[in-house]
Amino acid sequence: MMPSPHSPQQNHLLAALPAAEFEPLATHLELIPLPLGKMLYEPGTQLQHAYFPTTAIVSLHYVMASGASAESAGVGNEGVIGVSLFLGGDTTSSSAVVQTAGHAYRLERRLLKQAFDSAGRLQRMLLRYTQALITQMAQTAVCNRHHSLDQQLCRWLLLTLDRVSERELIVTQELIASMLGVRREGVTEATGNLQRAGCISCRRGHITVLDRSGLEARACECYATVNKELGRLLSDVQLR
Repeated sequence: MMPSPHSPQQNHLLAALPAAEFEPLATHLELIPLPLGKMLYEPGTQLQHAYFPTTAIVSLHYVMASGASAESAGVGNEGVIGVSLFLGGDTTSSSAVVQTAGHAYRLERRLLKQAFDSAGRLQRMLLRYTQALITQMAQTAVCNRHHSLDQQLCRWLLLTLDRVSERELIVTQELIASMLGVRREGVTEATGNLQRAGCISCRRGHITVLDRSGLEARACECYATVNKELGRLLSDVQLR
């Protein structure tokens, strides 16, 4: 038999659990496809499940009354969607939308709460991941206020690359503009600058990274700050 291409171990939080904690959860983890644009939850709605992405990336998004929007953080195979479930809030003012299509493992909220309340390794990992997520949100806010669009785009591309196995990203300029909360014309100019510098290659709906080190050199300190904090807080979780 061919081995399954999907495994909960593709999510770094689940992979780091000891067998005694993972096995009771394993039978309840439901593999689901996450197509691009799928809404996992909307602002103010009761969350029913936590999602542990494996190959998908999910954007935590805020939409204003005017319709303008921006991403506060992204979550891939390093984390979990639904931190308000174990923090006690159950609802959130943000939405969660699939940014990169893929898969995730879904866990019913009651089971997540039970596992969290058992005060084992999962609880400690989820709390430390939440601190890393807060760092990402804070750094995103500062970056969007003080750094150039070219730098913001480099940060966003690098964080996305860290969560996928390919150098080619399936993403439109409209989506990037929505993530960064800027006009599409600005993204067109920024991607053009990076393309002329030899860092990326663009074609409709695709961006291929040609020179990652070039992106890192052009990015502001925000990418390194987020990466360092994630590594510090989850040092016992195998990250890429």
